[in-house]
Amino acid sequence: MNLSGTLNAFRVLFTPGICLPHHTISTFNDLPIPLSKTIKRGEKEADIRAVILDKDNCFAIPHHNEVYPQYESRFQELRKAYPGSRLLIVSNTAGTRDDPDAVQAKLIEKNTGVQVLRHNTKKPGCGDEIMAFYRRQTEVDITSPSQIAVVGDRLLTDMIMANMMGSYGIWIKGGIPGQKGFVCDSHLLNEIMLKASSSPISRRGLQDFYFAVAIILQILEAASSDKIQ
Repeated sequence: MNLSGTLNAFRVLFTPGICLPHHTISTFNDLPIPLSKTIKRGEKEADIRAVILDKDNCFAIPHHNEVYPQYESRFQELRKAYPGSRLLIVSNTAGTRDDPDAVQAKLIEKNTGVQVLRHNTKKPGCGDEIMAFYRRQTEVDITSPSQIAVVGDRLLTDMIMANMMGSYGIWIKGGIPGQKGFVCDSHLLNEIMLKASSSPISRRGLQDFYFAVAIILQILEAASSDKIQ
């Protein structure tokens, strides 16, 4: 069960904007490279020095440990733009306590050439572990979480984590075509969250309803499986 995801889902009741992305794309193939091209900090481009990648429904089919073939070219472009530890995979399965001896993490690293973070707390609560990872790196100078972009398909994990960290969130709205969540279509859950967060204050009753539905679905998914990536 993703306790971090379930508990942090309640944050949106008090801070709705915490689950909103800074930029939205349809699929991984639409990812702008470099990411600074589309992310602004005031009037200037953001200084993106590192990219955090979700795995499932981002660049890989859920439960698969390699890049989705149609995304391979874009994935290699991203690796070239952000070499070495500048590109980091953060999953809620691989590299966690659910991955004994990091067997899955090592397989993903072998298949992708990208390091997988080893972390104890699942997304969205592992921001401190990400920053600790970058403090240990010598090839990239990360002095602020605002120099990091988080790319993923989940508003309730990836985008909340980006906002909690003070980083930039890029939401892959479509995931991988045809892939659905365990309890419900994860894209439907994301649409509910986005609509709730965007509802005007004058429609607070409707907003609260959307949040209630989204949080119930989040709890059901977390309780039923570890599919929340």
